[in-house]
Amino acid sequence: MAHPKVLALILAGGKGERLFPLTVFRSKPSVPFGGRYRIADFVLSNFVNSHIYSIYLLVQYKSQSLIEHVRTNWNFSSIVKDHFVAVVPPQMKMGPEWFQGTSDAVYQNINLIKDHNTDLVIIFGADHIYRMDIRQMIDFHLSNDAYVTVAARPVPVEQAQAFGVIKTDTEKRITGFQEKPKNPAPMPDDPSRAYVSMGNYIFRTDVLVDVLVKAQQKKQHDFGAHIIPKLVDTRKVFAYDFATNIIPGSKPYEEKGYWRDVGTISAYFNAHMDLLSETPPFDTHNTQWAIHPSGYEGPSTRIFDGHIMNSLIAEGSTIKQAKIRNSIIRSGVTIEEGADIDECIIMNRVTVSKGCKLRRVIVDKLNVIRAGEQIGFNQDKDRFRCHIDQSSGIAIIPRGGRIAHP
Repeated sequence: MAHPKVLALILAGGKGERLFPLTVFRSKPSVPFGGRYRIADFVLSNFVNSHIYSIYLLVQYKSQSLIEHVRTNWNFSSIVKDHFVAVVPPQMKMGPEWFQGTSDAVYQNINLIKDHNTDLVIIFGADHIYRMDIRQMIDFHLSNDAYVTVAARPVPVEQAQAFGVIKTDTEKRITGFQEKPKNPAPMPDDPSRAYVSMGNYIFRTDVLVDVLVKAQQKKQHDFGAHIIPKLVDTRKVFAYDFATNIIPGSKPYEEKGYWRDVGTISAYFNAHMDLLSETPPFDTHNTQWAIHPSGYEGPSTRIFDGHIMNSLIAEGSTIKQAKIRNSIIRSGVTIEEGADIDECIIMNRVTVSKGCKLRRVIVDKLNVIRAGEQIGFNQDKDRFRCHIDQSSGIAIIPRGGRIAHP
Protein backbone atom coordinates (compact mmCIF):
# COMPACT_ATOMS: atom_id res chain seq x y z
CA MET A 1 0.00 0.00 0.00
CA ALA A 2 1.37 3.44 -0.96
CA HIS A 3 1.97 5.61 2.07
CA PRO A 4 0.85 9.22 2.31
CA LYS A 5 3.05 12.06 3.48
CA VAL A 6 3.44 11.88 7.26
CA LEU A 7 4.87 14.00 10.05
CA ALA A 8 5.90 12.56 13.42
CA LEU A 9 5.53 14.41 16.71
CA ILE A 10 7.14 12.72 19.71
CA LEU A 11 6.04 13.93 23.13
CA ALA A 12 9.26 13.91 25.17
CA GLY A 13 8.58 16.38 27.96
CA GLY A 14 7.90 14.06 30.88
CA LYS A 15 9.23 14.98 34.32
CA GLY A 16 9.62 11.35 35.35
CA GLU A 17 9.08 12.10 39.04
CA ARG A 18 8.69 8.41 39.91
CA LEU A 19 12.19 7.79 38.51
CA PHE A 20 13.76 10.08 41.10
CA PRO A 21 16.72 10.53 41.58
CA LEU A 22 17.59 9.53 37.99
CA THR A 23 15.55 12.51 36.80
CA VAL A 24 17.15 15.16 39.01
CA PHE A 25 19.20 16.48 36.07
CA ARG A 26 17.32 15.04 33.09
CA SER A 27 13.83 14.33 31.78
CA LYS A 28 12.42 10.80 31.71
CA PRO A 29 13.04 10.23 27.95
CA SER A 30 16.68 11.20 28.48
CA VAL A 31 17.34 8.63 31.21
CA PRO A 32 19.97 6.07 30.13
CA PHE A 33 18.73 2.57 29.37
CA GLY A 34 20.57 -0.64 28.64
CA GLY A 35 24.23 -0.65 27.74
CA ARG A 36 24.21 2.11 25.14
CA TYR A 37 20.80 3.78 24.86
CA ARG A 38 18.52 6.39 26.32
CA ILE A 39 14.79 5.76 26.68
CA ALA A 40 13.98 8.11 23.78
CA ASP A 41 16.19 6.09 21.42
CA PHE A 42 13.57 3.34 21.24
CA VAL A 43 10.76 5.44 19.77
CA LEU A 44 13.20 7.31 17.52
CA SER A 45 14.56 4.01 16.23
CA ASN A 46 11.04 2.75 15.56
CA PHE A 47 10.33 5.77 13.36
CA VAL A 48 13.62 5.60 11.47
CA ASN A 49 13.35 1.84 10.95
CA SER A 50 9.80 2.44 9.65
CA HIS A 51 11.23 4.89 7.09
CA ILE A 52 9.60 7.89 8.72
CA TYR A 53 12.17 10.67 8.74
CA SER A 54 10.30 13.91 9.44
CA ILE A 55 10.38 13.96 13.23
CA TYR A 56 9.83 16.71 15.79
CA LEU A 57 10.70 15.96 19.40
CA LEU A 58 8.61 18.14 21.73
CA VAL A 59 10.54 18.64 24.97
CA GLN A 60 9.83 20.56 28.16
CA TYR A 61 11.32 19.76 31.57
CA LYS A 62 15.11 19.54 32.10
CA SER A 63 15.58 19.13 28.38
CA GLN A 64 19.24 20.06 27.89
CA SER A 65 20.53 16.50 28.27
CA LEU A 66 18.09 15.23 25.64
CA ILE A 67 18.80 18.16 23.31
CA GLU A 68 22.53 17.39 23.43
CA HIS A 69 21.90 13.69 22.91
CA VAL A 70 19.78 14.27 19.80
CA ARG A 71 22.21 16.85 18.40
CA THR A 72 25.12 14.43 18.78
CA ASN A 73 23.50 11.15 17.76
CA TRP A 74 20.47 11.85 15.57
CA ASN A 75 21.80 14.23 12.95
CA PHE A 76 20.45 13.32 9.51
CA SER A 77 22.01 14.52 6.27
CA SER A 78 20.96 18.04 5.34
CA ILE A 79 20.79 17.10 1.64
CA VAL A 80 17.17 15.92 1.92
CA LYS A 81 15.23 18.72 3.62
CA ASP A 82 12.39 16.56 5.00
CA HIS A 83 14.77 14.15 6.74
CA PHE A 84 15.33 15.49 10.24
CA VAL A 85 15.02 14.94 13.96
CA ALA A 86 14.42 18.41 15.38
CA VAL A 87 14.03 19.25 19.06
CA VAL A 88 11.27 21.77 19.81
CA PRO A 89 11.22 23.39 23.28
CA PRO A 90 8.03 25.16 24.43
CA GLN A 91 7.56 28.26 22.29
CA MET A 92 4.88 29.78 24.56
CA LYS A 93 3.22 31.42 21.58
CA MET A 94 -0.19 31.13 23.25
CA GLY A 95 0.88 32.72 26.54
CA PRO A 96 3.32 32.29 29.41
CA GLU A 97 2.24 28.72 30.28
CA TRP A 98 4.22 25.61 29.46
CA PHE A 99 2.44 22.62 27.88
CA GLN A 100 -0.75 21.92 29.82
CA GLY A 101 -1.21 18.37 28.52
CA THR A 102 -0.52 16.11 25.56
CA SER A 103 -2.90 17.79 23.12
CA ASP A 104 -1.88 21.27 24.28
CA ALA A 105 1.74 20.40 23.46
CA VAL A 106 0.68 19.62 19.90
CA TYR A 107 -1.64 22.65 19.67
CA GLN A 108 1.15 24.99 20.69
CA ASN A 109 3.11 23.64 17.71
CA ILE A 110 0.23 23.54 15.25
CA ASN A 111 2.25 25.76 12.91
CA LEU A 112 4.67 22.87 12.31
CA ILE A 113 1.79 20.70 11.13
CA LYS A 114 0.43 23.36 8.80
CA ASP A 115 3.86 24.22 7.41
CA HIS A 116 4.58 20.63 6.39
CA ASN A 117 1.30 20.06 4.56
CA THR A 118 1.09 16.40 5.58
CA ASP A 119 -1.69 13.87 5.14
CA LEU A 120 -1.17 12.17 8.50
CA VAL A 121 0.27 13.24 11.82
CA ILE A 122 1.71 10.49 14.01
CA ILE A 123 1.86 11.34 17.72
CA PHE A 124 3.83 9.00 19.97
CA GLY A 125 5.22 9.17 23.48
CA ALA A 126 8.92 8.81 24.28
CA ASP A 127 8.73 6.94 27.57
CA HIS A 128 8.53 3.26 26.66
CA ILE A 129 10.73 0.30 25.72
CA TYR A 130 9.45 -1.60 22.67
CA ARG A 131 9.83 -2.26 18.96
CA MET A 132 7.12 -1.35 16.47
CA ASP A 133 6.86 -1.20 12.69
CA ILE A 134 4.75 1.95 12.43
CA ARG A 135 4.09 1.34 8.73
CA GLN A 136 1.83 -1.57 9.67
CA MET A 137 -0.23 0.72 11.89
CA ILE A 138 -0.44 3.24 9.03
CA ASP A 139 -1.70 0.51 6.67
CA PHE A 140 -4.40 -0.41 9.21
CA HIS A 141 -5.36 3.26 9.56
CA LEU A 142 -5.68 3.72 5.79
CA SER A 143 -7.56 0.47 5.19
CA ASN A 144 -10.24 1.60 7.67
CA ASP A 145 -10.39 5.18 6.35
CA ALA A 146 -9.95 6.21 9.98
CA TYR A 147 -9.92 9.70 11.44
CA VAL A 148 -7.81 8.44 14.33
CA THR A 149 -6.08 5.15 15.10
CA VAL A 150 -4.98 4.35 18.66
CA ALA A 151 -2.27 1.76 19.33
CA ALA A 152 -3.75 -0.82 21.69
CA ARG A 153 -1.98 -3.55 23.63
CA PRO A 154 -3.85 -6.68 24.74
CA VAL A 155 -3.26 -7.49 28.43
CA PRO A 156 -4.89 -9.95 30.84
CA VAL A 157 -8.16 -8.50 32.15
CA GLU A 158 -6.95 -8.58 35.74
CA GLN A 159 -3.96 -6.36 34.81
CA ALA A 160 -6.02 -3.89 32.77
CA GLN A 161 -7.33 -2.14 35.89
CA ALA A 162 -4.10 -0.13 36.05
CA PHE A 163 -4.50 1.32 32.54
CA GLY A 164 -6.81 3.23 30.27
CA VAL A 165 -8.97 0.52 28.68
CA ILE A 166 -10.30 0.70 25.12
CA LYS A 167 -13.70 -0.78 24.27
CA THR A 168 -14.07 -1.97 20.66
CA ASP A 169 -16.46 -3.83 18.41
CA THR A 170 -15.51 -6.87 16.34
CA GLU A 171 -14.04 -4.63 13.60
CA LYS A 172 -11.74 -2.91 16.13
CA ARG A 173 -13.79 0.28 15.92
CA ILE A 174 -13.50 2.08 19.27
CA THR A 175 -16.84 2.41 21.06
CA GLY A 176 -15.71 3.80 24.42
CA PHE A 177 -12.99 4.23 27.03
CA GLN A 178 -12.57 3.25 30.67
CA GLU A 179 -9.97 4.92 32.91
CA LYS A 180 -8.47 2.36 35.32
CA PRO A 181 -11.79 0.49 35.63
CA LYS A 182 -12.65 -2.04 38.33
CA ASN A 183 -14.28 -4.20 35.66
CA PRO A 184 -12.37 -3.76 32.39
CA ALA A 185 -14.25 -4.39 29.16
CA PRO A 186 -12.74 -7.49 27.48
CA MET A 187 -11.70 -7.77 23.85
CA PRO A 188 -14.67 -8.88 21.68
CA ASP A 189 -12.91 -12.08 20.59
CA ASP A 190 -11.04 -12.85 23.83
CA PRO A 191 -12.82 -12.46 27.19
CA SER A 192 -9.57 -13.11 29.09
CA ARG A 193 -7.85 -9.99 27.74
CA ALA A 194 -8.56 -6.29 27.33
CA TYR A 195 -7.14 -3.58 25.09
CA VAL A 196 -5.18 -0.83 26.87
CA SER A 197 -4.06 2.39 25.26
CA MET A 198 -0.34 2.80 24.52
CA GLY A 199 -0.70 6.57 24.11
CA ASN A 200 0.36 6.37 20.44
CA TYR A 201 -1.91 7.89 17.79
CA ILE A 202 -2.26 8.40 14.05
CA PHE A 203 -4.49 11.34 13.01
CA ARG A 204 -5.74 12.48 9.67
CA THR A 205 -4.25 15.97 9.57
CA ASP A 206 -7.42 17.92 8.85
CA VAL A 207 -9.23 16.13 11.66
CA LEU A 208 -6.41 16.79 14.10
CA VAL A 209 -6.22 20.51 13.39
CA ASP A 210 -9.98 20.88 13.73
CA VAL A 211 -10.29 19.02 17.05
CA LEU A 212 -7.23 20.78 18.54
CA VAL A 213 -8.73 24.20 17.89
CA LYS A 214 -12.10 23.21 19.36
CA ALA A 215 -10.51 21.60 22.41
CA GLN A 216 -8.35 24.63 23.09
CA GLN A 217 -11.45 26.83 23.11
CA LYS A 218 -12.91 24.57 25.82
CA LYS A 219 -9.57 24.42 27.71
CA GLN A 220 -9.30 20.67 27.17
CA HIS A 221 -5.68 19.59 26.94
CA ASP A 222 -5.37 15.80 26.78
CA PHE A 223 -5.71 13.33 23.91
CA GLY A 224 -6.80 10.34 25.99
CA ALA A 225 -9.21 12.21 28.26
CA HIS A 226 -10.67 14.81 25.89
CA ILE A 227 -9.73 14.72 22.20
CA ILE A 228 -10.26 11.11 21.17
CA PRO A 229 -13.43 10.39 23.21
CA LYS A 230 -15.09 13.34 21.41
CA LEU A 231 -14.49 11.59 18.08
CA VAL A 232 -15.82 8.15 19.01
CA ASP A 233 -19.36 8.93 17.81
CA THR A 234 -18.02 9.50 14.28
CA ARG A 235 -17.35 5.72 14.09
CA LYS A 236 -14.01 6.63 12.51
CA VAL A 237 -11.82 5.90 15.53
CA PHE A 238 -10.05 2.52 15.51
CA ALA A 239 -7.77 0.47 17.75
CA TYR A 240 -4.66 -1.05 16.21
CA ASP A 241 -3.76 -4.35 17.87
CA PHE A 242 -0.08 -4.02 18.77
CA ALA A 243 0.18 -7.80 19.21
CA THR A 244 -0.24 -8.20 15.44
CA ASN A 245 2.81 -6.05 14.70
CA ILE A 246 5.55 -8.15 13.09
CA ILE A 247 9.18 -7.11 13.59
CA PRO A 248 11.83 -8.50 11.22
CA GLY A 249 14.57 -10.41 12.99
CA SER A 250 12.56 -11.17 16.13
CA LYS A 251 13.61 -14.36 17.92
CA PRO A 252 11.16 -17.17 18.78
CA TYR A 253 11.95 -16.81 22.49
CA GLU A 254 11.14 -13.08 22.68
CA GLU A 255 7.91 -11.93 24.30
CA LYS A 256 5.42 -11.14 21.56
CA GLY A 257 4.28 -7.53 21.76
CA TYR A 258 6.92 -6.63 24.33
CA TRP A 259 6.18 -3.14 25.74
CA ARG A 260 7.25 -1.69 29.04
CA ASP A 261 6.43 1.61 30.72
CA VAL A 262 9.64 2.24 32.66
CA GLY A 263 8.16 5.06 34.71
CA THR A 264 9.06 3.66 38.13
CA ILE A 265 12.37 2.48 39.55
CA SER A 266 11.15 -1.10 39.87
CA ALA A 267 9.81 -1.17 36.27
CA TYR A 268 13.01 0.45 35.01
CA PHE A 269 15.15 -2.09 36.86
CA ASN A 270 13.07 -5.09 35.75
CA ALA A 271 13.16 -3.98 32.11
CA HIS A 272 16.96 -3.96 32.33
CA MET A 273 16.90 -7.52 33.65
CA ASP A 274 14.73 -8.43 30.63
CA LEU A 275 17.75 -7.72 28.40
CA LEU A 276 19.84 -10.46 30.00
CA SER A 277 20.12 -14.26 29.54
CA GLU A 278 20.66 -16.25 26.35
CA THR A 279 16.93 -16.06 25.61
CA PRO A 280 15.82 -12.62 26.82
CA PRO A 281 12.19 -11.54 26.43
CA PHE A 282 13.51 -8.41 24.67
CA ASP A 283 16.69 -9.03 22.65
CA THR A 284 18.60 -5.92 21.61
CA HIS A 285 20.71 -8.04 19.22
CA ASN A 286 18.53 -7.60 16.12
CA THR A 287 20.37 -6.35 13.04
CA GLN A 288 17.14 -6.15 11.03
CA TRP A 289 15.47 -3.76 13.49
CA ALA A 290 18.29 -2.09 15.37
CA ILE A 291 17.87 0.24 18.30
CA HIS A 292 20.21 3.01 17.26
CA PRO A 293 22.44 3.81 20.23
CA SER A 294 24.44 6.68 21.50
CA GLY A 295 27.69 7.15 19.64
CA TYR A 296 30.82 6.30 21.57
CA GLU A 297 34.29 7.54 20.69
CA GLY A 298 36.90 5.81 22.80
CA PRO A 299 38.81 2.59 23.38
CA SER A 300 37.48 -0.94 23.59
CA THR A 301 36.63 -2.58 26.89
CA ARG A 302 39.54 -4.25 28.70
CA ILE A 303 38.98 -7.28 30.92
CA PHE A 304 42.16 -8.32 32.69
CA ASP A 305 40.68 -11.01 34.89
CA GLY A 306 37.51 -11.85 36.75
CA HIS A 307 34.27 -13.79 36.68
CA ILE A 308 31.51 -12.34 34.49
CA MET A 309 28.15 -14.05 34.08
CA ASN A 310 24.96 -13.04 32.25
CA SER A 311 25.87 -9.37 31.91
CA LEU A 312 26.17 -6.62 29.30
CA ILE A 313 29.43 -4.66 29.18
CA ALA A 314 29.58 -1.50 27.04
CA GLU A 315 32.63 0.06 25.40
CA GLY A 316 35.57 1.65 27.13
CA SER A 317 35.29 -0.13 30.46
CA THR A 318 38.15 -1.60 32.48
CA ILE A 319 37.59 -4.68 34.64
CA LYS A 320 40.26 -6.05 36.97
CA GLN A 321 39.71 -9.30 38.85
CA ALA A 322 36.08 -8.54 39.64
CA LYS A 323 32.90 -10.60 39.90
CA ILE A 324 29.96 -9.33 37.81
CA ARG A 325 26.65 -11.18 37.66
CA ASN A 326 23.28 -10.29 36.09
CA SER A 327 24.33 -6.67 35.57
CA ILE A 328 24.52 -3.96 32.94
CA ILE A 329 27.71 -1.90 32.76
CA ARG A 330 27.65 1.19 30.56
CA SER A 331 30.64 2.85 28.89
CA GLY A 332 33.79 4.12 30.56
CA VAL A 333 33.29 2.22 33.81
CA THR A 334 36.24 1.07 35.93
CA ILE A 335 35.75 -1.93 38.21
CA GLU A 336 38.74 -2.66 40.39
CA GLU A 337 40.16 -5.77 42.05
CA GLY A 338 37.92 -7.71 44.37
CA ALA A 339 34.73 -5.84 43.52
CA ASP A 340 31.57 -7.94 43.56
CA ILE A 341 28.60 -6.65 41.53
CA ASP A 342 25.29 -8.53 41.47
CA GLU A 343 22.07 -7.39 39.72
CA CYS A 344 23.26 -3.83 39.25
CA ILE A 345 23.02 -1.06 36.67
CA ILE A 346 26.27 0.93 36.49
CA MET A 347 26.12 4.05 34.34
CA ASN A 348 28.80 5.92 32.41
CA ARG A 349 32.18 6.81 33.88
CA VAL A 350 31.66 5.25 37.28
CA THR A 351 34.55 3.87 39.32
CA VAL A 352 33.83 0.92 41.59
CA SER A 353 36.92 0.69 43.79
CA LYS A 354 38.69 -2.30 45.30
CA GLY A 355 36.67 -4.66 47.44
CA CYS A 356 33.29 -3.00 46.90
CA LYS A 357 30.16 -5.15 47.06
CA LEU A 358 26.99 -3.96 45.33
CA ARG A 359 23.71 -5.85 45.12
CA ARG A 360 20.58 -4.53 43.37
CA VAL A 361 22.02 -1.03 43.07
CA ILE A 362 21.63 1.59 40.32
CA VAL A 363 24.68 3.84 40.16
CA ASP A 364 24.17 6.99 38.08
CA LYS A 365 27.03 8.46 36.04
CA LEU A 366 30.21 10.15 37.29
CA ASN A 367 30.29 8.39 40.66
CA VAL A 368 33.19 6.98 42.64
CA ILE A 369 32.36 4.14 45.03
CA ARG A 370 35.30 4.08 47.39
CA ALA A 371 37.21 0.98 48.47
CA GLY A 372 35.46 -1.58 50.67
CA GLU A 373 31.98 -0.06 50.40
CA GLN A 374 28.98 -2.40 50.64
CA ILE A 375 25.61 -1.23 49.31
CA GLY A 376 22.41 -3.23 48.96
CA PHE A 377 22.84 -5.41 52.04
CA ASN A 378 21.49 -3.20 54.83
CA GLN A 379 18.72 -0.70 54.04
CA ASP A 380 18.93 1.06 57.39
CA LYS A 381 22.57 1.80 56.72
CA ASP A 382 22.10 2.57 53.01
CA ARG A 383 19.35 5.16 53.43
CA PHE A 384 21.86 7.64 54.91
CA ARG A 385 24.11 7.36 51.84
CA CYS A 386 21.77 6.86 48.88
CA HIS A 387 18.12 6.84 47.82
CA ILE A 388 16.09 3.68 48.56
CA ASP A 389 13.09 2.96 46.34
CA GLN A 390 10.25 2.15 48.73
CA SER A 391 8.41 -0.35 46.52
CA SER A 392 11.39 -2.47 45.45
CA GLY A 393 14.13 -1.76 47.98
CA ILE A 394 16.54 -0.95 45.16
CA ALA A 395 19.29 1.48 46.13
CA ILE A 396 20.02 4.39 43.76
CA ILE A 397 23.18 6.48 43.96
CA PRO A 398 22.49 9.86 42.31
CA ARG A 399 24.74 11.36 39.69
CA GLY A 400 28.20 12.60 40.58
CA GLY A 401 29.09 11.73 44.16
CA ARG A 402 31.68 9.92 46.23
CA ILE A 403 30.37 7.17 48.47
CA ALA A 404 32.86 6.70 51.29
CA HIS A 405 33.42 3.67 53.47
CA PRO A 406 31.88 4.32 56.91
